[in-house]
Amino acid sequence: MELRIDPWGSTVIREYEKLFQYFGIKPFREVLHLIDKPHMYMTRGIIFGHRDFDKFWKLYRSGRRVAVLTGFMPSGRFHIGHKMVVEQLVYYQRLGIDVYMLIADAEAYAVRRIPRSEVIRIGVEEYIANAIALGLDSEKTVFYFQTNQRPEYYRLIQLFSRKVTFNELEAIYGSIEPAKIMAALTQVADVTFLTHPSMGGYEAVLVPVGADQDPHLRLARDLVERFSSEIELKQPSSTYHRFMTGLDGGKMSSSRPESAIFLTDDIEEAKKKVFRALTGGRATAEEQRRLGGEPEKCVVFELFAYHLVKDDKELKRIYDECRSGLRLCGQCKREAAKLLEEFLREHQEKLAQAREEARRIAKEIKPSF
Repeated sequence: MELRIDPWGSTVIREYEKLFQYFGIKPFREVLHLIDKPHMYMTRGIIFGHRDFDKFWKLYRSGRRVAVLTGFMPSGRFHIGHKMVVEQLVYYQRLGIDVYMLIADAEAYAVRRIPRSEVIRIGVEEYIANAIALGLDSEKTVFYFQTNQRPEYYRLIQLFSRKVTFNELEAIYGSIEPAKIMAALTQVADVTFLTHPSMGGYEAVLVPVGADQDPHLRLARDLVERFSSEIELKQPSSTYHRFMTGLDGGKMSSSRPESAIFLTDDIEEAKKKVFRALTGGRATAEEQRRLGGEPEKCVVFELFAYHLVKDDKELKRIYDECRSGLRLCGQCKREAAKLLEEFLREHQEKLAQAREEARRIAKEIKPSF
């Protein structure tokens, strides 16, 4: 059966190794040795794959001009899965790398059919504000909306359409429609325009994304190669992180509130979500003590590994206790709820001020139709 990734769908990716085989993504562990102080997502295998990260990193280490760019489609509230992307931006920014954060408002309007004013509001008050509250430096970050760029950016979108066919897009994305075609070509412009001499002139751009966005990166790399004799662009590099499982076992999504913890959730409601989350525990406490739990299948353990436990030794202790049956699910949920409460309380205090900063940024960049 043909394997296809849909960046607009709700499919849960469970066998990440197949992405190496079918799409040519390379294991991130092969380049981990290049990094002196890797992010915990890298050492824990949460960032699992890459395209040309080694080339990007070598250019960065040699002092060449590089940037990191990623984006968000403002289709709903900012949840704890989105936080993973911002943490990567903060990591690279603190290394001194230029960071660009795009708000895919054109895509949200066309593909998700969200009213224009709501798209802008969500982009500013949810995505830009939460990113700032999580530590992204607003003075050093370039924020932009897809509908508010320079003319050269839109010219690229038009030119890219010359060397791609409908059949090819259908093979990459599956069912395709005009709005999605435009969104795909706009994404190609997003991840390539910074390498054009007139629009940034960066020697390399790294795009950290979830694995479902790889179709856009594959298309972009192909189109850069096809236009190599006409347009001076460079293929984007990329890294891919695993998705957090939704609290109900499906895909975490802003459109399904029961599946996600939002960074603006009422704290007591967020804690209740933790207690309702699926775990890797056995049917009974007796069976858990006898057979041990399965943290690899546990949403609560993912909360520890992805967000709540920074110390690797502590995380290993939790893992070992679960596998051995010494730890029951109730204990994990209580600990996760406590740590989540501490994080949300601190974050939400920062968010009020960050929203003011986000509104100031929006006045400067003037997102408009």
